[in-house]
Amino acid sequence: MKSYIKKILAIAIPIMLSNLISQLQMLIDRVFIGKLSLECMSAVGNASTPLWTTMSTMFSLTTGATIIVSQAYGASEHDKARNTLASLFKYNNVLGFVLFLFWLLCPQIAFRMMGVDESIIGMSIDYAHYFAPIFILTGIGASVSCMLQVCQKTHIMIWYGVSRSLLNIALDYILIFGNFGFPAMGVKGAALATTLAELLGDIIVLLYVIISKNLILKPTLGQILKSKLKPYLKTVKFGVPTACEDFAWNFGNIYLIAMLNKVSIEAAGIHSIVFGVELIAVVLIGSIGTATLTLSGYETGRKNVKGVWDVVKSSILLSWGISVINLIIFMIIPTQILGLFTKDTAVIAAAPIFLLIVGIDLFPKSGNIIFGSGIRGYGEPSWMLKTQLFGTAFIILFSSILVLGFHMGIIAIFCLVVIDETLRCLINFWKLRYIYVNKRSVS
Repeated sequence: MKSYIKKILAIAIPIMLSNLISQLQMLIDRVFIGKLSLECMSAVGNASTPLWTTMSTMFSLTTGATIIVSQAYGASEHDKARNTLASLFKYNNVLGFVLFLFWLLCPQIAFRMMGVDESIIGMSIDYAHYFAPIFILTGIGASVSCMLQVCQKTHIMIWYGVSRSLLNIALDYILIFGNFGFPAMGVKGAALATTLAELLGDIIVLLYVIISKNLILKPTLGQILKSKLKPYLKTVKFGVPTACEDFAWNFGNIYLIAMLNKVSIEAAGIHSIVFGVELIAVVLIGSIGTATLTLSGYETGRKNVKGVWDVVKSSILLSWGISVINLIIFMIIPTQILGLFTKDTAVIAAAPIFLLIVGIDLFPKSGNIIFGSGIRGYGEPSWMLKTQLFGTAFIILFSSILVLGFHMGIIAIFCLVVIDETLRCLINFWKLRYIYVNKRSVS
């Protein structure tokens, strides 16, 4: 297992550092917005959830390419891997442009479906308008990310994270509050700062890819222009279950926000703050999940059934270690953490229970991330969609009962999320173990 831990960390640490820097930047962004008002925080929370859902769904579609390319790389089929990547680079951008048009022209459709309060929906729409250009960059960004993961050359992501985050923080300070002679744009300034910073980060990564000569699977410009649609459709076929799974999870989260909007505007703001804090640990564990998927696919391509199981065991050990550290921090300084984002004394007083619940939630959530990556690496991406559909239905049903039927509040919703993650974690572990035992018996 030691050798796999080293391989996992070699892939995961650069992505982890990049994502950690990005999440810290997002937290600072929320600190700035929180200084405006809790209503502004709620508006951004309502807007950013479906926006990031859309973006993560697109990255999830690319998961199919990661599976196919890593398996081809493991089987030493380099031409197949390059052809798949070329098709991905070419056709992924069309989807990104379509998404850009939707969020630029009609974001109000999503926000009204979510039940965003009329008092803040204008700010949510403004945020979406200024954020929308990011989707033009998402197609190529997802394609580059796939190639770097499989080639195990993810170190450039550190520079991506540092550059975009520093610029985002500086622009937040300038554009949100109107410093250095600029107009105070508030929520619109936060979105514009994110968009400009993302552009800088993507330019840096793209220049690295163009200049680098040690990316063994990098397709040429000619291969990209001449690539056929068929390889892309195959990656989409593999990626659709993961994208649908990711969408289903996020849809459940959006529904939770809709229920919290019925509780109060403040409840949606608290959810935005607390789960924003938890997201720091989630992206660290997600980086390990990315490495798990890449190495699992590689070992599957080599016909090494036990290797996949060892990768998963190593990854779960690392992810639960992160969860323990995170829970300890939440238990030691809960009021100081939430105090960064709001001056509401009632919210700060309830900080220990909020953060204790999400700290516990990290253990089953990390299990789902790692077990799911192992299942996909074995070549069975559709299973996780089935369990997530169960989880989303569970969330929708019981959150409706708790809020609409029993008029319960935010604590009940938080506990419901933990129950959902735990049930799916147990089911996904059973499935992974079942695949491993069956494949070993066949081999």
